[in-house]
Amino acid sequence: MHVNNGFPQYDFSGRVVAVTGTARGIGEAICARFQQAGAQVWMLDVHYPARDGFQLPLDITQPESLTAARETILQTSGRLDTLIHCAGFAGPTLPLIDYDPAIWRQIIDVNLNGTFEVCRTFVPALLAQPQSWLVNLASLAGKEGTPNASAYSAAKAGVIALTKSLAKEHAQSGLRINCVAPAAIETPLLAQMTPEHVATMIAKSPQGRLGTVEEVAEMVMWLSSGACTFNSGAAFDLSGGRATY
Repeated sequence: MHVNNGFPQYDFSGRVVAVTGTARGIGEAICARFQQAGAQVWMLDVHYPARDGFQLPLDITQPESLTAARETILQTSGRLDTLIHCAGFAGPTLPLIDYDPAIWRQIIDVNLNGTFEVCRTFVPALLAQPQSWLVNLASLAGKEGTPNASAYSAAKAGVIALTKSLAKEHAQSGLRINCVAPAAIETPLLAQMTPEHVATMIAKSPQGRLGTVEEVAEMVMWLSSGACTFNSGAAFDLSGGRATY
């Protein structure tokens, strides 16, 4: 790694990386950044209809879909060094008492149970390497508890706790496990929310703006680099100064 004009330049040549939720938004930007750094990147998303090169269809709530993706990666690339789990579902913004219980369960299933399934499937492959990295995408909502987003907040709080627990289980291995907790990022996911809800999130930012997918990608790159050795089991804020702990 070297630094050019203040921006780190990584050399991930020979690294095999898998990223979930890559059809758009944060996952797409992370893929582009890893490819720029020379990694072989497997792009996994429920919106991919069929295999196309290093793109694979993936439903993180279906264990058989995850197993099929893992086996394709291992058979084709021979190993997996890094996993970035971005796939998620925000759901509607409503008071808790107005939530459809089926939608509540769907949000929990995708964001929390899906993270469990992803980790359960891919961690053994990561542990097979002498050094490897896993980054889960959580949310500042999981720390603060965003009003009118109770299901998403609860699920992302669970992702943070899951990440901490899993990291402790493997602290003495070569696998480093962390998560990123962004505030509102300018992605298509915001289209699932009301304009009023988005405006409220922007107003909470000391910088008075949304974050960018490129800013998330930069943090993920460092957390996936050889410089990230003593950091594990942590939730890294990306909040424009909003986070208080």
